[in-house]
Amino acid sequence: MTVSDTPRSNTLTMRAQPLLAVDDVERAGEWYRKVLDARSGHGGRDYEQLLVDGHMILQLHRLDEGHHHGTLGDPALPRGNGVAIWFETPDFDGTVARVREVGADVVTDVHVNPNAGHREIWIRDLDGYLVVFAEPG
Repeated sequence: MTVSDTPRSNTLTMRAQPLLAVDDVERAGEWYRKVLDARSGHGGRDYEQLLVDGHMILQLHRLDEGHHHGTLGDPALPRGNGVAIWFETPDFDGTVARVREVGADVVTDVHVNPNAGHREIWIRDLDGYLVVFAEPG
C-alpha cells in the first residue's frame, strides 16, 4: 500500500507549531495578536504562544535567548530567508482589514492565486518574515 492509497482519517495526528525567532517578543506578540485575531497563550519577554480558537498556531522566541537549547539564529543574518509563514483563514476579508490596520508592509496585495484559485495577501512582519494569508481553496 502506498501513502496515496492509505485511507485518510479526520483525526489530525500531527500539527505544525511554527516558531519564529524575533528581536522583541512582546512587540511581535502584540502585532500578531492583532493581525491573527489571536490571544496570548503564554506571554513574556522571551517566549510567546499565539492561540486561535484554543489552538496554538504560532510561537515567538527571542532571537538571542538560548534557554535550554541554544540561540535560534544569528542576529547578523536576515530573518526567514526562503521561508513563508502561511495561514489559511475563513475570515479572509477580516484578516486583510486587520493587516491594513496595523500598517503591515504589503509585499503582494490581495490577488487571486491562479494555481490555487483563492485570494491571498503577502506581507512582511516586524522582523521581516514573509507571512501569507489565504482564503480556503
